[in-house]
Amino acid sequence: MAIFDIKLPASIVKALNLPQGDVRKQQLNVLKKLLRKARFTQFGQLYKFDEALLSRHPGKKFQQLVPTFNYNKIYNEWWYKALEGSPDVCWPGIIKYFALSSGTSEAASKYIPVTKDLIRSNTITSTKQLISLTRYEDVPKSAIGKGWLMLGGSTQLQKGPTYFAGDLSGIQQRNIPFWFMGLGLYKPGKKIAKEKDWSKKLDEVVEKAPHWDIGFIVGVPAWLQLCIEKIIERYKLKNIHELWPNLSFYVHGGVAMEPYKRGFEKLLGKPITYIETYLASEGFLAYQNRQGAKGMHLSLNNNIFFEFVPFDDKNFDADGNMAEKPQALMLHEIEENKEYAILISTNAGAWRYAIGDTVKLVDKERSEIIITGRTKHFLSLVGEHLSVDNMTKAIEMVSDELHISIPEFAVAGVPYGTFFAHEWYIATDDDTDEMKITNLIDEKLKELNDDYAVERKHALKNISVKILTQDVFYQFLKAKGKVGGQHKFPRVLKGNMLQDWKLFLEENVPASK
Repeated sequence: MAIFDIKLPASIVKALNLPQGDVRKQQLNVLKKLLRKARFTQFGQLYKFDEALLSRHPGKKFQQLVPTFNYNKIYNEWWYKALEGSPDVCWPGIIKYFALSSGTSEAASKYIPVTKDLIRSNTITSTKQLISLTRYEDVPKSAIGKGWLMLGGSTQLQKGPTYFAGDLSGIQQRNIPFWFMGLGLYKPGKKIAKEKDWSKKLDEVVEKAPHWDIGFIVGVPAWLQLCIEKIIERYKLKNIHELWPNLSFYVHGGVAMEPYKRGFEKLLGKPITYIETYLASEGFLAYQNRQGAKGMHLSLNNNIFFEFVPFDDKNFDADGNMAEKPQALMLHEIEENKEYAILISTNAGAWRYAIGDTVKLVDKERSEIIITGRTKHFLSLVGEHLSVDNMTKAIEMVSDELHISIPEFAVAGVPYGTFFAHEWYIATDDDTDEMKITNLIDEKLKELNDDYAVERKHALKNISVKILTQDVFYQFLKAKGKVGGQHKFPRVLKGNMLQDWKLFLEENVPASK
């Protein structure tokens, strides 16, 4: 199989041509494959994987036998042993790689196991997405064979006793398939990719930029925007297309693109195609596989078994903690446009694992989802049930109405006398009026969320907005050691993160912009 001038190896072609069945059958086949592979692990023995495999209803039996896990629970009971070098803990063999992930709120790094099987699965899903681009209309197919600028974490990983650890993007780039490397498509290349100092890495990318013919850019919006701004400034360009005329695709994920688009498109000379992906440290869960799709297609038959927990008061407390025995549904059992927390079981030894994201099924026939937020990144001080999806949409609407760019924002819930209030922090380098933005955000949220509209008449007494420059958000991430790679600014500020943010503003930002 060839994608224009990209010829794929036979093993990848075979994996791409797996037969398609109905959703339930595909997912049960995935589960049985995972259970068979891990049946003799310590985890598989304790939780009787053989019993689930022999059951007439393996999915339901699996749910009965195996409890749900969040990171702290599965790490403290299981993954720590794999980190110490024990073999056959939750997946056969010794785990060679661990992805370091602190999400957007936690201070301490999480160690997420990454197996060779998972890396291969991620590669197969990436290739499926690449093939889907050939079906896009009015998109220059020649761009597919041009350079891919992947701006991620360092491939220079931390060395442990029996493992290497670092950003998943660094691990994945370190294991880029030989057939992709051999074509010379991968940029910025191995030497620059190893650089740990983010500022130095950006400088080296800027230096090399004129020597590359880039068709794709891949990475977190905030950092790619910063990189392109530096390139334009360095070479005195009107836009990035003066240097890279074949730039046609932006593959993004991890954070909603909408707040960044207005600012990002100022850097372009012509429209490009945005392609959303759902690549978490735990696996490549979903990707946009058709032009104009609202959602991303779940990777149904590639070693990820999905479960969905209704995101409601029965299954989650006010702080977003999941109940010990939540209601968990398979993909064929869930409904469109309802919010669910997602659980995954994978070929890296994650079992019924809550990754912390909430999603909605937007197209049942195509198994397409959108990410709506995080289980702990929402505001419901008095029953307003404000999701990150609501916040992002409101910001997008305000940005469009005022013709300004708002690439970053964050919200905190705070006491207000005997009641409560929301404090918004908004990044824009455009001239605007704080009170006008405050009133508009409030108005848009009332349109988007009935619960919010009700509570604004009762216990949610106030909403305030502080306008900051985009650089303030960058500098805070830098102060927290979260520069570049996969790091994103949290949309909801709580606990220690909120305290650190307020202290940072007191010390670094004048009382008014």
